[in-house]
Amino acid sequence: MPDEEGHPAVEEIELGKVLAALADPLRRRVVRELACSPDGAARTCSSFALPVSKATVTHHFRALREAGLIRQVDRGNSRMAALRRTDIDTRFPGLLALLTAEAQAPGDG
Repeated sequence: MPDEEGHPAVEEIELGKVLAALADPLRRRVVRELACSPDGAARTCSSFALPVSKATVTHHFRALREAGLIRQVDRGNSRMAALRRTDIDTRFPGLLALLTAEAQAPGDG
């Protein structure tokens, strides 16, 4: 059962939900940027400079959180997002490596 913030437990992270979240190019970009950052790095949602409205940014981060890809923590008047790297690697070994490789490929979308 997800916690009070909507983060699923490791064993509840489902491949279908993860793939659905990653199907959107902006959400995939967020996960790739976090995957390329040092382990444990947390960033504000606005630091990704997504070219969409604030409401749409909120929607994208909720989808990533509910899929189990990120953990969000309130810090004052902002929210920090961190990749659930260990949890993702445990559930789906190699997935983050594929996303990171996509960032290096020519014609990255």
